[in-house]
Amino acid sequence: MNSIELQQILPVVFAGRDSIQSDVWHQGLTLKRGEVYLVEAASGTGKSSLCSYIYGYRDDYQGIICFDGKNIRHLSVDNWVDIRKRSVSMLFQELRLFTELTAWENVQLKNSLTGFKSRKEIRLWFERFGIADKWDTPIAKMSFGQQQRVALIRALCQPFDFIFLDEPISHLDAENGWIMSQVLTEEAGKQGAGIVVTSIGKHLELDYTKIWRL
Repeated sequence: MNSIELQQILPVVFAGRDSIQSDVWHQGLTLKRGEVYLVEAASGTGKSSLCSYIYGYRDDYQGIICFDGKNIRHLSVDNWVDIRKRSVSMLFQELRLFTELTAWENVQLKNSLTGFKSRKEIRLWFERFGIADKWDTPIAKMSFGQQQRVALIRALCQPFDFIFLDEPISHLDAENGWIMSQVLTEEAGKQGAGIVVTSIGKHLELDYTKIWRL
């Protein structure tokens, strides 16, 4: 996948508003593979909804979203399975980890489907993120910041043309945020992938191609 086009997108719940000032809603935008984007937003302006629309989890929007020119409303279930396995990776704000499983088991669930990374590579990420000692710890017993690092590792255990990260460092300190930026840049660079980050203030330090206000 080389491009994601947003054509006059607007959440249905916003449709009755008289005026919306946004660089994204009701605009024509194209996200290009290999570029890095930041979507800045105030709380409640729809950034998580935008991610869910693009990932196909929700369709309560007006307008058109296209992957390489194809309207995503016309994609089949099999199409979506392939896209989520090979083309688009997502780190949701709420993480969507299984709290009863360990950190490793959560990552293994994704990697067993893709076979993209070796156990050794994943172990090195855990060490780099300072959570190697949490390998066999249930997610429910980890801090939210630790969980964010596990969720990123899981998101990287697949090939992707675009990776979306919804407030990925809301609970990380500056050092861990910097490590996340480095790992993300390295992995996206290997694949020539695009990166899209959303933020309500604190964001990853990346070399952004464009910054939009939601």
